[in-house]
Amino acid sequence: MSQEKVDRYKKEKANRKQIMRKEKMQNALRKCIVSVIGILLICWIGYSVYDIYDSNKPVPSVKIDYQAFDEFSKNITEAQAQAAKEAEQAEAETVE
Repeated sequence: MSQEKVDRYKKEKANRKQIMRKEKMQNALRKCIVSVIGILLICWIGYSVYDIYDSNKPVPSVKIDYQAFDEFSKNITEAQAQAAKEAEQAEAETVE
């Protein structure tokens, strides 16, 4: 039993540099992943707060005055009616 422990210890000691390097890389990778997740979480919270703040702003209301379009439409209708009367009069004069 003790010989197995000695052999295991020698094997571990021989690979200690590789094991330490592997553990350091895993720790560095873990820290990077946690950092990226933390940054994304902070950005998401910031965006959510901004979106809530922006959605609570009153939307400016706009009133559109259609009076000019109504007058234009009325003028076109009157012009068409007057043109139709003039055309009838011209036709009546040419028939006579």
